[in-house]
Amino acid sequence: MLPRLAQLPLKERASMVFLEKGNLDVLDGAFVVVDATGTRTHIPVGGVACILLEPGMRVSHAAVALAARAGTLLTWVGEAGVRLYASGQPGGARSDKLLYQAALALDPEARTKVVRSMFTLRFGEEAPSRRSVDQLRGIEGTRVREMYKLLAKQYRVPWSGRKYDPREWGSGDLPNRCLSAATACLHGLCEAAILAAGYAPAIGFLHTGKPRSFVYDIADIYKFDTVVPVAFRVAGQSPAEPERVVRLACRDRFRESKLLSRIIPEIEDVLSAGGLPVPQAPSEAVGPAFADEEGLGDDGHRP
Repeated sequence: MLPRLAQLPLKERASMVFLEKGNLDVLDGAFVVVDATGTRTHIPVGGVACILLEPGMRVSHAAVALAARAGTLLTWVGEAGVRLYASGQPGGARSDKLLYQAALALDPEARTKVVRSMFTLRFGEEAPSRRSVDQLRGIEGTRVREMYKLLAKQYRVPWSGRKYDPREWGSGDLPNRCLSAATACLHGLCEAAILAAGYAPAIGFLHTGKPRSFVYDIADIYKFDTVVPVAFRVAGQSPAEPERVVRLACRDRFRESKLLSRIIPEIEDVLSAGGLPVPQAPSEAVGPAFADEEGLGDDGHRP
C-alpha cells in the first residue's frame, strides 16, 4: 500500500494536460505516457488540475488510482476535447455542499439571485432588475453574440456565427474550431475546480439538463476574459495546427490570469448570493462510522 499523498491545493497547480495516442501507466512509481515507439513521457500528476484524454489513449488501473490519490481529474474526451465521454470524481462530492447547491437550484428566488450574481461577475455590472432567469439568459445571449462579432473584427477573422457539430469535428470553420478547442480547455479546468470544492457539475442555474450544466455556468463567467480572445487571435494567425496552438495559448492565459486561484472562492461568492443557509443534517441522521482525516485547509484540496 502506497503512503497517502500530500496533495497540492488546486490554486497551486498547473492547469491541464492533453494526451493522445499512447498508454497512460505507472512505471517505476512515476505517472508516464508510453507511445508506440516505447518512449516514456513523465506527467507530474500531483501538480496538474486536469488531464484530458483524447482518442488513442489507454489508461491502466494503476494510473487511474494514482490520479485519484493525487486529486487530479481525468476526463475522457473526443478530438480536441469537443465531446466529453466520461470523467473521474476523485473525492469531489460532499453531502453538505451538494445539498446546499441543490437547495439553491430548487428555490426559484435563490436561483434567480445566483444567476444575477453570475451576470455581475461576467459583465462587471448589475443585472437588470425584475428580470426572470429566461430574460437574463436572453440578455446574455445577445451580448455574447455582439462580443463574438467585436472580437472577430478586432482580429480580422471572418465570422458568420457560432456554428459547429460536435459529432463532426472537421465540419466547423477555423474560428469555430478554435473556439471549441479553447472552451474545452476552460470546461475541463472549471470541472476540476467544481469537484475539488465538493459540488456537482450537473446541478446548474442558468444551464440545466446536462451532466456539466454547472461547469458551463462557471466557465461562462471567465470565457471572455480568457479563452475567447485567445481563440480569435489564433484563428487570425491561421496556424497549421490551430487546436494545438490554442491549447498552449490557453494554458499560458490561465497562468497569467491566475485563474485557478479565483475559481473556487468565486463559486462560493456566487452561491452565497442565493441567501440560503447551508443545510444541516437532521438530528436523527446516523453519523459516520469513523472520523475522516482532517483536511489540509481549504476546499481547493480534495480530501
